[in-house]
Amino acid sequence: MSKYLVVFLILITFSSCNRKCKYAVIISANMEWNALKKVLPEENYKKSVWGEYFHRKVSNQNVLFFHEGWGKVSAAGATQFVIDTYNPEILINLGTCGGFEGKIGQYEIILTDKTVIYDISEAMGDSKEAIADYTTTIDLSWLGNNYPSEVHKTTLVSADKDLRPNEIDSLNLKYDAVAGDWETGAIAYVAMRNKKKILILRGVSDLVNTSNGEAYGNFNLFISRTDTVMNKLLTGLPLWIDYIESIPIHK
Repeated sequence: MSKYLVVFLILITFSSCNRKCKYAVIISANMEWNALKKVLPEENYKKSVWGEYFHRKVSNQNVLFFHEGWGKVSAAGATQFVIDTYNPEILINLGTCGGFEGKIGQYEIILTDKTVIYDISEAMGDSKEAIADYTTTIDLSWLGNNYPSEVHKTTLVSADKDLRPNEIDSLNLKYDAVAGDWETGAIAYVAMRNKKKILILRGVSDLVNTSNGEAYGNFNLFISRTDTVMNKLLTGLPLWIDYIESIPIHK
């Protein structure tokens, strides 16, 4: 065997190992990724066509951490890129969300079992049908019920906008939602279309009521709360991976 062929095979093997991962942790908002970098400043950050990424061992598993970007467009495109490039078995989305005051508490962690993209407005057809088309019920049967940390399993509503105080009551009434964000609807939809297992864990960074949002006009508060939420989620990540690995189907 020629030395050139040997080198070629080594490079192919290295590339395959570098790309192969069972878990892909996808992060959306810039402030969420910045918070992660404060916790993990020494990682070998690389750039993709979407955002930064790195690999790290978590509970003896090779885990990809990938910054997708904020909003539904980046969330959908980058999630498909991660699936096509790395083909992870399980996607994990960690991030923040805004909670409906009186329905959920600050820093509570939401385990999402359904997403609704609600900012679709049809002029020539039925908006309800369009919203239903982009509503994703997430199959969590593979995850069991003995979760490693306390979570609030519920629906998350998504839109390319912050929660509006005048919409809080109707979102709760229509979709039984208690919190909202920008990206999870797109992430869950793409994962479902690719038949990928997905675990969405979002911490409540700020609360919104029918009059105002506590972080609205106070970006420093949002940054501080995001740091707290992401620290909590990243600290709990090994527990979730250990838990998933303990499920017989994943051993």
